Amino acid sequence: MTDLYPAADDRELLRRAATAHTAAAADVEAFLRRLPEVPDPADVTEYADLLSREERARTDRQAAADAAGLRLPSMESE
Repeated sequence: MTDLYPAADDRELLRRAATAHTAAAADVEAFLRRLPEVPDPADVTEYADLLSREERARTDRQAAADAAGLRLPSMESE
């Protein structure tokens, strides 16, 4: 059976992706608030992991936005 409301589903996926991205960015902020003055190797590793998670969430959010019809032209100058 064909989905009668695919745009609504795309918007819901976009909202969920945006929520996940917001949570990932909040986790980066929380980490930076508790970061000691002199980070140790474990802090650097944790930061790298958090940034990777945030970037994946941002990429997922952008893909969901594209699917929902919110494709933006490139913002890079040519």
